[in-house]
Parts: sequence; C-alpha cells; structure tokens
Amino acid sequence: MKQPLKLASLMSENEDFIFDGLARYIQDRTNNTVQVIGQIPWRERERLLDAGEIDIAWICGLPYILRADRPHPGIELLAAPVMPGRRYHNQPIYFSDVVVHHGSRFYEFADLQGASWAYNERNSHSGYNVVRYHLATLGRTAGYFGKVIESGSHLASLRMILQKEVDAAAIDSIILEIELQHRPELKSELRVIDTLGPSPVPPLVISKKLPSETREAIRDWLVNMDADDAGRAALANIRLARLARVRDSDYDAIRSMYRQAKDVTL
Repeated sequence: MKQPLKLASLMSENEDFIFDGLARYIQDRTNNTVQVIGQIPWRERERLLDAGEIDIAWICGLPYILRADRPHPGIELLAAPVMPGRRYHNQPIYFSDVVVHHGSRFYEFADLQGASWAYNERNSHSGYNVVRYHLATLGRTAGYFGKVIESGSHLASLRMILQKEVDAAAIDSIILEIELQHRPELKSELRVIDTLGPSPVPPLVISKKLPSETREAIRDWLVNMDADDAGRAALANIRLARLARVRDSDYDAIRSMYRQAKDVTL
C-alpha cells in the first residue's frame, strides 16, 4: 500500500474549498490516498511543513521565498493558481485591496495617514510586506498609521473593519472576492479605496522528500487540468481558471519588495 500523501493549506479558511478540490483531483490522478491536514492551528501546519511531514502545501509567496532561500530548502514550487476575472489577465498574480468601511471618510491610501490599521500577520505578503514596500516607495519608514493592530487573519481584519474597530487593512484580493461571493451583503458595507500590486500569487509547494518523478507527475497533472473535461470540471468547481507552471525566479518580485521594505515598520 502506498504511503498517503499529506497536504495542508496555510491560506485563509475561506479558501479551503479550493485546496480540498485540488486534493481530490490529485487523489484521483495518483490513485493514492490523500490526507488533508486541516483540523489543527495553521501554525502547527507550518511546523509540520518545516519538519518535512507535509508533502504538498499552499503557502503565501513571502513564506515561500524565506524557505526557498535557505541553504538546503526542503520544498520546491509545484504550481500556482490562476484566478478567473479580467484583473488577473490569465496570469498567476493577485492584489492587495485596501479596504475601509463603506461609510468611512477615507477615499485613497494617502488619506490613511494617522488612521488605525490592521494587518493579518508579519509573514503575509499581501497584508504586511507589500504595505511596507508601498510605504518605502513613499519614503515613509515609520509612524504612517496612528494605530496598528495584528489581527491574526485577513478575515479577522475584515471583521474589525466591519465593527469599526480599525479604519483600514490590505486584504488578499482572492480572499476578499471569495468572502463577497459567500456574503454578498458585505458589498454594501465595505469599500476598496486602493489596490497594491499585482504580486506573484501564493503558490503550491511540494516536498523534495518525494521522488523527483512523483513531483513532476503531480506538477504535470495540475498544470494540464484545463486540457481535458474532467480537469476543467474540477477547476470550475473550485473557481480557478487554471494552474500555472512557475519558476523560483517568478517570485523575485516579492524578494525585491521584501528587501526594499526591510527598514519599514507599520
């Protein structure tokens, strides 16, 4: 009997249906048992990934480069989701949408000086790193916002905006779009005042502990999902346009932003 493949998402809980759908597709194609590790805190899933106990994971681009740039990385890129919609141009990119309450007095990022701000967590590119990079381009290294709170997640940041506990936050555009699809009533309560990006989308990564032929076979199945009826049906169910083949250099944009933001504090 083959050893089960262990999969884990380190992304927002409202994106779990995407990862679960990909897990089912991988199970069907490999004819192997797939175990999605999801009933533990994401920090523990992250620890398991670093310990080499997760075979495939979906992670943010910043944690990816921080791991890939270690002397002997245990993971490599597998594939990257491509979202439907004109703003994504059929490419593996996403954005950070700057969100405020609909009744807010703020109408662009420049209005937010002195405002209260929430970010999800420090290893997030979309909620933290790209914001610091944007401030670096403005020549602002500290003290731009009046109050800064670490919320713990993008969805928690949205809740804080809705409850008027903070003025604004940068939200992963994919997470925001999914939440608005699930809860369309929020469209009248939230407003996007600016957009940062595009940035390389959070990728799927695979453990180098797996044989190279296994890694490449799974990669080929995923990037060719849109080439047959079963794959296209699976993509439609999880609201993806396709999976793209990506290289490490595709994430150099995040590396560059991270370097330029190193002296910026929120």
